[in-house]
Formats: sequence, structure tokens, C-alpha cells
Amino acid sequence: MSDTEKNSRYDHENIEQKWQDRWFSSNMFKADDDSKKEKYYVLDMFPYPSGSGLHVGHPEGYTATDIIARYMRMKGKNVLHPMGWDAFGLPAENYAIKTQVHPEESTLGNITTFKRQIKDLGFSYDWERELATCLPDYYRWTQWFFHFLYSKDLAYKKKAPVNWCDDCHTVLANEQVINGKCDRCKNEVHQKNLSQWFFKITDFLEDSEYEGRKTSGLLEGLDAIDWPESTKIGQRNWIGKQEGINITYEIEGSDEKIVVFTKYPETNFGANFVVVAPEHDIVSKITQPDHKEEVEAYVDRTAKMTPLERQENKEKTGAFTGSYALNPLNGLKMPIYLADFVMAGYGTGMVVAVPAHDERDFEFAQKYGIENIRVMITPDGDDSPVTDIKQVAHEGTMVNSQFLDGMDAQAEAKKAMMDYMEKEGMGERVIFFNMRDWLVSRQRYWGAPIPMVFDDQENEYLIPLDELPVELPKDVDFNPSGESPLTNSQTFHDELVLKRIEGKLKASGVMSEERSIVRRESDTMDTFVCSSWYQFRFMDPHNDTEFASKEMMKQWGPIDLYVGGAEHTVLHLLYSRFFTKVLHRYGFIDYDEPFTKLRHQGMILGEDGEKMSKSRGNVINPDTVVKGYGCDTLRLYEMFMGPFKDMKPWSMAGVQGVYRFLQKIWRLSTEAKITDAKADAETLKVTHQTLKKVTHDIEDFKFNTAISQMMIMVNHLQKLEEVPRESLEILLICLHPYAPHLTEEVWERLGHQEMIMTEEWPIYDDSLAKEDTIQMPVQVNGKVRGTMEVSPDISEKDALEMAKENENVQKYLEGKELVKELYVPGRIVNLVVKG
Repeated sequence: MSDTEKNSRYDHENIEQKWQDRWFSSNMFKADDDSKKEKYYVLDMFPYPSGSGLHVGHPEGYTATDIIARYMRMKGKNVLHPMGWDAFGLPAENYAIKTQVHPEESTLGNITTFKRQIKDLGFSYDWERELATCLPDYYRWTQWFFHFLYSKDLAYKKKAPVNWCDDCHTVLANEQVINGKCDRCKNEVHQKNLSQWFFKITDFLEDSEYEGRKTSGLLEGLDAIDWPESTKIGQRNWIGKQEGINITYEIEGSDEKIVVFTKYPETNFGANFVVVAPEHDIVSKITQPDHKEEVEAYVDRTAKMTPLERQENKEKTGAFTGSYALNPLNGLKMPIYLADFVMAGYGTGMVVAVPAHDERDFEFAQKYGIENIRVMITPDGDDSPVTDIKQVAHEGTMVNSQFLDGMDAQAEAKKAMMDYMEKEGMGERVIFFNMRDWLVSRQRYWGAPIPMVFDDQENEYLIPLDELPVELPKDVDFNPSGESPLTNSQTFHDELVLKRIEGKLKASGVMSEERSIVRRESDTMDTFVCSSWYQFRFMDPHNDTEFASKEMMKQWGPIDLYVGGAEHTVLHLLYSRFFTKVLHRYGFIDYDEPFTKLRHQGMILGEDGEKMSKSRGNVINPDTVVKGYGCDTLRLYEMFMGPFKDMKPWSMAGVQGVYRFLQKIWRLSTEAKITDAKADAETLKVTHQTLKKVTHDIEDFKFNTAISQMMIMVNHLQKLEEVPRESLEILLICLHPYAPHLTEEVWERLGHQEMIMTEEWPIYDDSLAKEDTIQMPVQVNGKVRGTMEVSPDISEKDALEMAKENENVQKYLEGKELVKELYVPGRIVNLVVKG
């Protein structure tokens, strides 16, 4: 092959390897802890290193963050862009059960594969900060966090009904149960009473103050961060703040009282029975003797049901206690029932029923012969037996409600009723949250051990800090048994080690002399605990005295940009915010949100438009694309597929199109005549339009339209007899974050000694980027009836005159009265007529 032939084709294999070797051997992407430059911390949600390796969905987010990282370096920022591995989890343990390959062995092997694939794509990660959550030097600090939370009464153990997956043989957090099924194996989940560890995340739902530091709540803090609105809504809904009132009802012939939380007190003139959770303490106190047998049988029957079964049970069942609550509004005697759909842990465990305005209450009332008392009507006069409160609240009118009659339902009537009840001592305004504390216990092996020990009376003790990390033992049986594999490990419960811990506890006065340590906590922590704080470890990854120094957390935090999947809305993202707020409350950091800006990538589908899966045979391996077309092609194509946040199908034809575009740029640099002469006016305009658009589009995550503009510029330059060096070099700088290997090579061939990545990002000239004329649409009554070619700076007076003189527009104005003229500068004219 001749030199001319070699030059005409971009040899991606050799060139990409050449530049990756140079970058990594020169440590070009190392973040400088001592730099005086403005910092920029850009972070990916670190991946779980699965056995199947990288798929083309992974590079989508990684390419976006790499574009931003390279762009910010060229903008003069000190960029921290690390990568690590979310390495604990069920898949590795399940693989061990199937193959008897230890999870550590399989996970570290998978990490090697992932790292090789990621490095092959030329991402500019600072690999000196690499971490893996499964290594003791990392999970030592996960255990430190447990230790710290426990010392602040933010970690506790209690017996509780938990979500149990028989297939995974472990407890699941509420967030990991989707429609009654395990989010991993998709099998049914049921309830089990187990002693479990919890983190008190509910202590951070609202704004709080500690030693003069105000920490925003998980709810209010959402208002101050640049996150997708759908993600904020998802977290708000999960937190589930409900404002209402606790109403107190006297019980006829008893000193006991019924206290009910309701969001709809305005319906209380229609309330005519009360339902209590069968497990509520008050049940035995208010049940009349002649109803005792029926009530006890119902309580026993309900106790055998899981909360999930109770929620899903469509048949309305109950038992009458024989007692009556008195409605303080009208003196009505309201029978008190037990029913399995009411849970003791939700609200007050008691519900006041309004059957005319709640479907569930209506079905129960129908079964037990309780009348309907309608207190709201809709404007259309709906007189059906039941009209749900949600259907009439915003448009209905109150009736049969004495002083509320005629008021608008909900807003006006709600306030009037709450005011009245508080004034008369009937109730008290309260705020209630759906969210519960975070259950972190897992009965599995492959997770961070919980740093607790127990004595012969089952009293619990924190392991001394100098005993951390509590390492995972190797002598375990991975086969699921319903209890942690750590339970029967002899090395994990080594008597000599336990005696040493016991001695330290006694010496510190924490433990009395007559007690003896007999075992460790055998549960491990939810893997989301490890991933809730990793962003801080990246700031100071080699610190062996603390998880990260205050100085480094102040220098690098908070994270400026975080990119990952929207599926983590109520799991990882919520938990990371909790950890950050804990650190802020107790003075470790001076910010209380971890991620200032968050963006989600859309899913990449197979060429058939379906989700990629092995069973469908539509999975695309990035290694294949890189080998055939180069990693710059893969990077550029994934950004060109469509808007970053949208779901998009893969297309090999699209890959080939992007490959041809890169070949065009190569030929432009190797075959075109490059001149140092000043560019003509049209080329200058295209150059600065491209620079302007790429600059703004990178910052706005509009990567696909930035690439389109660069394609326009390449097409323009190809038509020139001589290509101005200045324009070509600006194009290369714009393209560099997207296709770093090709641009480095061309930059070097243009005679530059320094890498293009060290260049300063140029500033566009707005006056040169401006179009001489634009096409402005003219609307008549909101419909486009013509267009006119005008200056972008045309005045309102001139624009309106030209619009009315437009031949196509005039026929829609003839014989009609012009009532309004609207002009949006540089955008549109709208004329409003009648007649």
C-alpha cells in the first residue's frame, strides 16, 4: 500500500491505540488536589461489573461525561473524573451458588474485563482513584459509616415485618419491591417477621438545624438542585408528604379515644363508621364481651396474612367490636370495625370512613349494611351512590354539611373544617409521611459485614473502630438457607478475636465484666449503603485514616455533574442524599446535596426496537463496533442517535454513516490544501456558528445537534479549494471531546507539538456567527400564512409593516378587522383578526 493510500484512510486501530498509550502513560487525566484552578467534578453512576461485560448502553452515559470532562479541561477547569466499581451484590453470590466460584474471584475477573473495555473507548478517567466496594480498604469505611450512624442514634435494630424473597433468600427494601415482586428475580415477595437493622432516613425528611447548621430536608432540598423534574417528582411521591388533621373521637361508654388521620376532614359530616387495624393495641380495650370471640378470630386470621396480601386482598372483610365512636360534629354514633386493609404502622392505624366518597369505604359499607351520607356534589349533578373525593374535590360543592354547605369542595371547605376542629378541640393539624426508615440488613454473604457483636444476653455492641474492617471470611457455604452464610463461618466467629473485642469493650467501660461476647452480627449491609457515599471516597481515595478529609471534601464537593439511569430515582439517589445530609448536619461538609446537576441517559434499544437481551439475540457488543469502526465512531454515533435523554434504537447503518463522516474529516486534513490565509466571510460565519452551537450544545446536553452542526461545517470546508487552517483547527477543537483520537492525530499532523487536549477552548465571535437574514413566519390567528426574509435585528414597526404587506398574508386580512398585532423579536409575527 502506497503512502498516499495509507493517508487516505483513517487507520483507527493503530491511531487509537497510539493516543491511549500516550494519554495514560503521561497521566494526562489526573486531577490535581493542589491546583488553584476552579474545580469541576463530573461523575458517572459507577457500574456493577457483571459477567457479561460492557454493552453499548454503558458508553452512552460515559461518553457524555467524557465530553463534558474534556470540554471543561479545555475551559481551564481542574477536572475530577473518576471511575470505580459497585462490586457487591446478589448476581455474584448467585453465580457462586451455581458454579462454586467465589464471588471475589468472579467479581475481580469481571472488573478486569470492564476496565479493559472502558479504557479501549478512550474515556479520560483518573484511574489512580479507582475503587471497588468489595475490597476491605473500601468497605472498612462503609462500616465506619454504620458505626457513626449508630453512635448518633440513626441506626437501630428492631423486629419488623420485612419483604422476603424466597428465590433470593434475602430481605428487600420497599424500594426493591415492584408490584409485589422482587426487582431482581421478578418472583413474588411475601412478608416475614425478622430482627432487622434500619437507618433513620426519616429524620431528614424536612429541614432541620443542629448546632447552628441548617440542613435542608430530603423534600425541600429538591427545589435547589438541577435535576430532571420527573426524578424530583418520583422522590417527592416516594417521600409522600401528606398534610391533614388528627381528629379525636370519644368512644361511647369508654375512656379510650379514637384518633384518626385524614387529608379530607371536610367530608366528616358524611363519616358514619370507623375502621381499626386488627393488630392495634386499642382493639382489646374497646371490644365488647359479646363480640370478643368474633374479634379474636378475626385478629388471628389477619395475623397469618402478610401486609402485601392485606393490601392486595380485594374482598372486604371485617369484625364489629360492639363499640361506637361519637362524631363530634353531629353526635352520630359510628360503629367501630376491624378490617385487614388498615395497617397499624400507617398513620394512626385507624380510619374514619365516608362511604359516599371513597370506593373502599363504599364496598365495606355495602357489605355491612351501612348507609351513605353524601356531602359533595359535582356541577353536573352526579347522584351516583359513590363519587370518589378525588373526582369532586376540585370542582364539587359541599352539601349536608351545615356551616360548609355551598363552599367549594376541598380547598375552601378543608380550611374551614380544620380551623373549626382546632378551635373546638376536636383535632390538630399534622404532617404525615409515607416514607419509612431504610432497612439495610441482608441475609447474604456478598456485602459489607455489619460491625456489631452480641453478648450472652443478646445485648448489642459496636465493634471498636480499630477492629475495622470486619472482613468477609472465606469458609462459607453459599447455598441459601434463609439466614446469612456468615452465621456458620468458624473464622468469622473466631473465639480469640471475639475475646479480644470483648476485652476492648470492657476496658472502655462499654460492657460490664459479667457479660461475654458470643457472636458477631451475621447479616451484611444492603449494597446501596456502599454506593451512597462513594462520591466522597473518590475525593480522597488513598486516605487510610478517614473516609475522606474535610479539606478534600470541601475542595471537590459537591459533584457538579452526575449522570446515570433514571431507575435509581428512589434508591441510590435518595440514599446518597441522606448520607450527604448526615455529613452536613454533623459538620463534615458545608453542602447538603451531593449532586448539583443530574442528567439521565435514555435506553438504547436493539435494532428491532426492543430492549436488548440475550434471549432476543439483539445485544450489541461494543468490542465488535470498536474493532470494525473504531471507538471514536462508537462515541460519536451514540451521541448522534438522538436527544440524550430519549430512548433510541441501535442502527448499524447509522454507525457506518458516522464512520464515513470521520473519514471525511481525515481526508480533509490529509488531502485538502491547507492555507494560512484569512478565511472568507462565509467560512468565518460557518466557523463561528459551529463554535457557538457546539459550545452551547455541550453545556445543554444537546450532543446530537452539535454533531449535526459540525457535519454542516465539514460539508462547507470540503467545497473550498483551500481550507483555512484557523477554521480547520476550530473544527478539530469542537470535535475533540467527541472523537479525541482522530483529532489528536490530525492536530499532530498539522504540526502542533502539544496535544489538542491541552488547547484552550476558543471564544466565538457573535457578530461573525450572526445570520445576515432569517426566515420569519407570519401567523394570522395562530396559523402560519406566510414567511418573510428579514434582518435578525428588524424593528417591531418594520416587521409588522412587512407582515401586513406580505402577499400571502394579505388575503387572510381582507375584509376583516385587525384587533391585535404581536411581535416576538427575531422569531415571529402574529396578527389577530375578527370578522
